[in-house]
Amino acid sequence: MRNKLISLEEAIALIKDDMMVMVGGFLGCGGPNAILEKMASNGSKRLTVIANDTAFPEVGLGKLIVSKQIKHMICSHIGTNRETGRQMNAGEIKVTLQPQGTLAGQIRAGGTGSGGFLTPTGVGTEVEKGKNKLVMDGVEYLLETPLKADAALIHAWKVDKKGNAVYRRTARNFNPLMAMAAETVICEAEEVVEVGEIDPDHVMTPAIFVDYIVDLGGRN
Repeated sequence: MRNKLISLEEAIALIKDDMMVMVGGFLGCGGPNAILEKMASNGSKRLTVIANDTAFPEVGLGKLIVSKQIKHMICSHIGTNRETGRQMNAGEIKVTLQPQGTLAGQIRAGGTGSGGFLTPTGVGTEVEKGKNKLVMDGVEYLLETPLKADAALIHAWKVDKKGNAVYRRTARNFNPLMAMAAETVICEAEEVVEVGEIDPDHVMTPAIFVDYIVDLGGRN
């Protein structure tokens, strides 16, 4: 079995300038905040980031906004981070806003290898600009295309050394979807246990999707 455990320093070294990166979490809850905080002090630049939101200026992904390491955000909302809005209005960052369910669907499509999906959400609004529209049974739909990334940064409550992951309650959020839709998946874990210590029925992200593990508990 390949050793997937790496340090925080090794994790951020895997994220290169100009990469497209998915970041799990919801307003910082369930986000890979230890990795993000390390990146904010010594990390890559000009990133395109796919995430539900940009958290808060002092939390997780918000710190990368403040340090201006992101050139393009693809997300559902930015309302909790005033700095994101300021940079967007000043032309310092590009922001693409997608309805939350649509964003989740795009990531799921990227992870499952489908060509996209149809949704009525956004028809007749700014969201439909530049997108293909189809009519089925008299209903207009937008064709939303898949989202994939070079890397995904996720956070789990418990992970075994093989990479099988368990999330805690609502901290699951976007993490399982993003783990399926990136070339390289780095999972920071609150606790790393031996293989076999996690009941297979409790595994939420199978080890096949996880490339690297950062043990926040310091257990090797």
